[in-house]
Amino acid sequence: MLRYHKQTRILVAIDCIILGFDGHDLKLLLVQRGLEYEKGKWSLMGGFVQKDEDFEKGSARILKELTGLEGVYMEQLFAFGDVKRDPYERTVSVAYFALIDIHQYEKQLNADYHAEWFPINDTPRLIFDHQEMVDMAKEKLRYKAAFHPILFELLPEKFTLPQLQSLYEGIFDCSFDKRNFSRKLQSTKLLIRQKDKERLSSKRGAYYYKLDKRRYAANFHAFLNLIPNPGNLK
Repeated sequence: MLRYHKQTRILVAIDCIILGFDGHDLKLLLVQRGLEYEKGKWSLMGGFVQKDEDFEKGSARILKELTGLEGVYMEQLFAFGDVKRDPYERTVSVAYFALIDIHQYEKQLNADYHAEWFPINDTPRLIFDHQEMVDMAKEKLRYKAAFHPILFELLPEKFTLPQLQSLYEGIFDCSFDKRNFSRKLQSTKLLIRQKDKERLSSKRGAYYYKLDKRRYAANFHAFLNLIPNPGNLK
């Protein structure tokens, strides 16, 4: 078999940043590392790309093997190639991030690798450059939240305005005035109010809403009014 002459072989890994929303908090899914080096420490879901698979297949396989999750939204984030990022062996990592509604997938999680959800702003120390990956995923999510219905991948099909506000506050790490946030949401005219209410959080209850995907496609920029300092989005 022909090979490139005198070239160094480098390992290629996949790391998966799984973000989920439980109706109250934005969370990050972590596992305890199974490999001997740094074994037992908290890590993103990761593994090596096999010679017979592309990155998309590799990321789906790794995610399923380590968590049991499959069929979730996945998007390539960035390639991390610092020479010293993995002190054990030269490894380039292609990071992916996924967004899920925790309640929709919680029964899929297996316990083999001790997968556990942590609040996004209260995570344990991560190995290697995994925190850098998480921070970049958060920035990417903030950007896409303004221009794409990707945010609704984190929500059930129908949701309340308080749930949506909690999600925005978790993503942008700030607080919104309840009345002002609700007023801005209503002004977008992109949410369809349902007849039923969620009554577990209060006696009065809060109406459920659904995203009007047809109108959103034509007027997606309406959600920019909800974003703090939209001019800083990258």
